[in-house]
Amino acid sequence: MLVDALRLDRPTRVAFDGPDTAGKTTLADELAAVLRERGRHVLRASIDGFHHPRAARYARGADSPEGYYLDSFDHDAVRATLLDPLGPAGDRRYRTAVFDHRTDRPVAAPVESAPRSALLLFDGVFLQRPELRDGFDLSIFVTVSVDEVLRRALERDVPLLGARDEVERRYRTRYIPGQRLYIADARPDAIADVLVRNDDPVAPVLERVGGRALSPETGRPAR
Repeated sequence: MLVDALRLDRPTRVAFDGPDTAGKTTLADELAAVLRERGRHVLRASIDGFHHPRAARYARGADSPEGYYLDSFDHDAVRATLLDPLGPAGDRRYRTAVFDHRTDRPVAAPVESAPRSALLLFDGVFLQRPELRDGFDLSIFVTVSVDEVLRRALERDVPLLGARDEVERRYRTRYIPGQRLYIADARPDAIADVLVRNDDPVAPVLERVGGRALSPETGRPAR
């Protein structure tokens, strides 16, 4: 297993990136369970713990794709409280969340200390933006078709947004165009170390392993 083979002299940081409803969280959770059974010390966190306040997220309008892509998340906090502390010059003292978007308030997540052998599995959208890209040791991009994004959204998000028509409208006006901005700007599908197609969540397809693939000599990401 590629992720399990990652062995650094500090915590290893793995991104599970991809559009909304792609299955990033599920894949990361399932992998975390397998790796813990193998004895790895796994940390789990999500970009959902690093939202900006609602006023900032919707400053360009609730339907704005630019607002979704540019204003949703506090990338400085992701770096300062999680990725950098676990990185080469970090002290391994980290927090997994700073803000609760449901209550629109900061959260007092405890500061924890990671062992050198820890493995962070971090899921979310827009993780290969320039602000975050070099904060990960391995990036996995989970891709699905637009039709599948909408199908899953209609199953998942009606309780949140209130009606099927509203779910589809929000995805077509904000979320899907926001992802297209990201794809055009950051090319995550091209630069990710691993590309997984997850239209069939029962049988995800590993489409590509490249970029910082493991060096056969060292068992570590090739740079």
